[in-house]
Amino acid sequence: RAVTQVPYYREYWNERHRTGDSTSWEELQNWPILEKDSLRENPHRFLADDCNYRRMYHETTSGTSGKPIEIWWSRSKLQSWYALYEARIRSWYGLSRFDRWAILGGQLVAPVSQQRPPYWVWNAGLRQLYMSSYHLAPPSIPAYVEAMGRYRIDYVLGYTSSLFTIAQEMLASGIRPPTLKVVITNAEPIDAHQREVIEAAFACPVCETYGMCEAVVAATECSFGRLHLWPSAGVVEVVQGQEAVPLGTTGDLVCTGLVNTDFVLIRYRVGDRGALSSDKSLCECGRNLPTFVRIEGRCDDVLYTRDGRQIGRLDPVFKANLPIREVQIIQETLDRIRVLYVPTADFSDVDAQTITRRLQERMGPVQVTLEATESIPRSANGKFRAVVCHLPHDFRQQFERQSSRIPTNDIARS
Repeated sequence: RAVTQVPYYREYWNERHRTGDSTSWEELQNWPILEKDSLRENPHRFLADDCNYRRMYHETTSGTSGKPIEIWWSRSKLQSWYALYEARIRSWYGLSRFDRWAILGGQLVAPVSQQRPPYWVWNAGLRQLYMSSYHLAPPSIPAYVEAMGRYRIDYVLGYTSSLFTIAQEMLASGIRPPTLKVVITNAEPIDAHQREVIEAAFACPVCETYGMCEAVVAATECSFGRLHLWPSAGVVEVVQGQEAVPLGTTGDLVCTGLVNTDFVLIRYRVGDRGALSSDKSLCECGRNLPTFVRIEGRCDDVLYTRDGRQIGRLDPVFKANLPIREVQIIQETLDRIRVLYVPTADFSDVDAQTITRRLQERMGPVQVTLEATESIPRSANGKFRAVVCHLPHDFRQQFERQSSRIPTNDIARS
């Protein structure tokens, strides 16, 4: 379908064959890796010829790292995707589309300036309480929890950072949790200490999920803590640059969607990093679906060291009950790290020294600047980024190719 009916791919293969290249399109590895910029430039070229985008559902990505990406769905393909969601997420935890649920998301359901509840709206058609992620401050959190109870919510789905913020305040203030079957995290990875806090506050299991608007890959955590892929959603490859890496090794996720065959994405670099498990044994939950070892989040959220390393996650730096509510690490240059943090009342100079020491233990002799703040800025859609890299994109690409010490003059320019 892609070779004969999707303009972007048809033109690619026609050009290859015109120049005498006899490479077969029937082998996935013969296809080029699709970068986000190519998709952004002209998304209509990825629509099949027999589709009329004016009669399709239109979606855009959050655009956290630049211009949003446009996606189109036919009704039948969208129904198939939500059927998969029902089978791979809700049914695993004894839920169904008939349950009442709350979502903490990026839609602006109340003005940011609004100081009093409600910060939510009831969507009767979906039995959904849509709650704003933009009003999560200690004074307002009791109202959020009370609303979940009043609307008899069975489960909550939301950004990990939003759920963690609510859970911290619930534990600090002794707020009694609503009766929930499960808390489901999405859009952001979950760290071990975040999971512990959310489970303790809501007194129920936490289920991590992984996916994105482009719907070329998805995964759900089972009750035994393994993050299972949905093979029917897409084919997943893990690469470094253009080359595949061994199972268990972290790299860029390159995915081929299998559901939305009207808007076709083949070998699409989704912008996240992760590692596939080499363990082929049957999970304790009884499922033989393949699993992720880990998801490290966005490729943009990787830190670079002078000695050629890339560091995707630094959550161990902030464990051991440091008195902070949330923190964001910002890399300004190879030699300079800025840390925004929201302290609790008992934060001290010793805690600041601990953060600096732990960062330098992992990144080398970098300059660390700590900045206390009342809140960490969110992106336009309310998502939280734990790590932000400000090194120029071209510099990062060159750095990754070299995988060695960067010349001093390049460091200075960065």
